[in-house]
Parts: sequence; structure tokens; C-alpha cells
Amino acid sequence: MATRAEPALGPLPERRPELDAIRTLVVIGLVFFHSALVFATDDNFYVKNTETTGTIMIIAGFGVVWAMPLLFLISGLGAWHSLRRRGAGGFAGERLLRLGVPLVFATLALNPLPQWLRLRSADAGYHESYLGFLPRFYDVRLELREFPFLVQGEHFETGHLWFVVLLLAFSLMLAPFHRWVPHERLSRVGDRVAEAALRRRGLVFLPALAFAAICAFARMEEDYAGWHRWSYLLFFVAGFALAADDRFRAVMRRKARAAAWLGALLFAAAGPGFALADEPFTEMTTLATVSRALFGAAGWCLVVAIPGLLDRRRPERPRTAPDPAPSTRGRLYGYLAAAVLPLYVLHQPVVVAVAYFVTGWSAPIVVEYAVLVVISLALTLGLYELLVRRTRATRFLFGMRP
Repeated sequence: MATRAEPALGPLPERRPELDAIRTLVVIGLVFFHSALVFATDDNFYVKNTETTGTIMIIAGFGVVWAMPLLFLISGLGAWHSLRRRGAGGFAGERLLRLGVPLVFATLALNPLPQWLRLRSADAGYHESYLGFLPRFYDVRLELREFPFLVQGEHFETGHLWFVVLLLAFSLMLAPFHRWVPHERLSRVGDRVAEAALRRRGLVFLPALAFAAICAFARMEEDYAGWHRWSYLLFFVAGFALAADDRFRAVMRRKARAAAWLGALLFAAAGPGFALADEPFTEMTTLATVSRALFGAAGWCLVVAIPGLLDRRRPERPRTAPDPAPSTRGRLYGYLAAAVLPLYVLHQPVVVAVAYFVTGWSAPIVVEYAVLVVISLALTLGLYELLVRRTRATRFLFGMRP
């Protein structure tokens, strides 16, 4: 049976180092974030310090509202370029290797450790060995209603790898859509939307209503960094659209300052409701519902603002000019850009393991937190450098190219 031909490739896209920097900063920032949860009063993290404080969740909330949404937006942008280069089939195969392999490996080899340490930390009388715990972790069942988190169990979890699960699911949903939906029709719709966004002031803020509605009525999910899982699909699609038409990028640059102010104001307005409601993520009282709506709208505004503020056009280099030698900063960017996924996979088991030994010290929270962050960062980077990036097998297991 004949299939529709893939479109011809255009010129290579301009590299956007600010997006690589955002991805890297978010992943490194997760070490600081998850270390902070050890000392947070209102969070059920794996290991908890004896002394906690409610201040942490207020500070951490401002990172939650934009950090993971930006990762999905940048991932959607990358998916557009990857589909153009590889086609739908090649893209799906590449995603299965780059995301599916580390997902399966880390779920089986790394994720049992935080759950085991949770049991040991919560119950001083718990003495089951790690090897004895593993069969209980692997005791799983299928739950279709939890799609795409189909594998469930009493002790099993995907943990921090929920990001990889969702990104893989969104990518595999996108591939057949890209293959079978007529590109001409999509291009016409995209052209009209891009032109309207460029000409009509404020249209770029319209998606904030969709995110507000999802957060308000579908509610928020604490296990997925506060956002409802399907909110991330919209951020992913937004990134895909951003890559498809440069006019969206121009609008984001133009509206970045206004989006930053609006996002900050909306987030501040949402704060009292989250502080006062008993279950702000899920309860359907007016206070909680309005607060979630404000949070969702703030998230979209900040996701528009941050790339727009950081976006700087670089002068075009003549085609005949030789490639410049990479600077020290350029080499560092390249090193960290390749390390993003392995660092993400490694960081949480490392933080939990270090926290298990650090918590309970007779030291101020600030001191314990600083020690936890420094040791966790050093171990995560050291494991990546010494055990992951140096051999073909480990690079494959962590989703890196040979």
C-alpha cells in the first residue's frame, strides 16, 4: 500500500544555545530542588529530616511552575527537527532507543533504591535486605486507566522517570500523527495561527486559558511536579509549533517582558490559596480551584517569558567561512548538553542515598542542606563522568549516542 512521502529537508536550523542552557540548568537545579524536599514539611519525600520547614515549598513552588513545562516545550521543539531529519519511522525508532532503553534500565536497576531507603528511613525496625526487597518492587500489574503509567505495584514506581515516560509516550503519539496527517493542511493552519499571533496583541497569552482550565478542573498531580500529566502534552505541542514557524519565536521575544510580569503576578496571586486550602492540588472548593487556575496561567506566561528573554539572534556566518574553534564555554555547553538525560536519570537515587546518611545530624538545616547538595552534585557528575560516558555499553544504557 502506498504511503505519503516525507517532505524534503530544508536548511539546517539555527542552533539555540540558550535552550541547551535552560535544559542543563533545570536538570542541575533538580539536585537543589529534591535536596530541599528532604527538609520540607508538606512533602512526602523518600527520606525526611528530623527538623523541617514550610518555607521550602513556597520557594520551590516558583521553580515548579515553569521548570518541567519548559523541558517539555524544548523537547517538542527538538522533536520537530528530529522528525524532519529522520521521518516518522526513524524518529520513533530513535526515541525508543534514546528514551526507552534508559527508562527500562533505570527503572529496574536504580529506582528500587529510593523505595527501599524510604522503608528503612520510616521504620527503624525494618531490616529487610536490599536483595530481599527487590522481588517486592518487581511485583507489578497493568493498570490501563493510568496511561501512560501502565505498570503499577505496591512498591513499584517510575519515580522521577515520569518525565521520560511522558516524553516517550508523547513522541510515539506524534510519529503516526506526523506520518498520516496531510502536511499541507497543517501548514495552512499553522500559517494562519502564526500570522494572527504576530499581528494581534495578546494572542500569545490565549493558551494560558487552556492551562488554567486543566489545572482547575482536571486538578494537579503532585507526583508529576504539580502539573496534571496531560498539561505537559500541550507544552510539548507548543514547542513543536514554535519550531515549525519562526514567527512564533518573534512573538515570544516581543512579549517576553510582559509575559514575565504577568506570570509573576499570577503566581503571586495563586500563593495564598495554596497556603490556605487543605488539599490545594485536588479539592474543588472555590479557593483551591481559582488558585490552580492562576497557577496554570502563570506557568504558560513564564514559559513564554524565559525563552523570549534569553533569545538573542546571532549574526549569520558566511557559508564559505571555516567553522570557528570551540571556546571553553562552548565545549562546556557541549559536554553538559550531552549529559542532560544521564544526569537526570542519576540524580534522584543519588540525592536519596546521600540524604539517608545526612539527615538526623545535629546541625542547622542550612548546613545539612549545603552538605547534601554538594555531595549529591559531586557524586552525580562523578558517576556520569567515570561510569556512563566512557564506554559504549553504558552510553547506550543511558540514552547517549555512541
